[in-house]
Amino acid sequence: MAQALAKTDVPALYSYAGRVKTPKPQPIPVRTGGFGGAEGLGEFLRAEGFTHLVDATHPFAEQMSRNAVLASDQSGVPLLALTRSPWQPVEGDRWQEVANVEAAVQALAGPRQRVMLAIGRQHLEAFASQPQHHYLLRLVDEPTGALPLPNCTVTVDRGPFTTKGDLALLKRHGIERVVSKNAGGEGAAAKLLAARELGLPVLMIKRPTLATRPEVHSVDQVLRWLGHEVALGV
Repeated sequence: MAQALAKTDVPALYSYAGRVKTPKPQPIPVRTGGFGGAEGLGEFLRAEGFTHLVDATHPFAEQMSRNAVLASDQSGVPLLALTRSPWQPVEGDRWQEVANVEAAVQALAGPRQRVMLAIGRQHLEAFASQPQHHYLLRLVDEPTGALPLPNCTVTVDRGPFTTKGDLALLKRHGIERVVSKNAGGEGAAAKLLAARELGLPVLMIKRPTLATRPEVHSVDQVLRWLGHEVALGV
């Protein structure tokens, strides 16, 4: 989205939450940090004269997406959500879908396994109640302190990932099950393709239910909403 906007004459600002130490550089101006809830975001939009708000956050960034809806209502700035279509199981997949992180933790009750926990770092503590497993964690940043899981291996890497690379990763660590959030998109799908090829079960956490809002699944659709389909020939 940022790359597409950089090719237009639309003045735009890219906002990072600030949870990653070294975020990817963007071709448009960037700010980092929170806004102070929905009210703070609404005030920021009004004070800076923004005319459009695009929510392109992660599908599991529930609070930010809820704040965006409220801020849009409060400020009168129209909102459009840009989301990735969720992954769907196909022939050969061995998915067990669960409603949330808590249900995923419960589903791991049982004998020791080697588990790839591909959920980011925010919810790691919840899995400490299933300490019998050895967890493989793939994180964007090197951990700065002790992790809540007593038996784990950390690999630091940033997507997009490849099926070949994830096949090698799963084999190297002897992974027997993959736990994933249904983020959708291509950048993080490699682990699912690798799990399918190896016949591994996948514990898939469903997306949270968010408030009704206008939603599209492509950058081109956002550009049309902004009135720039002619400028870019889309």
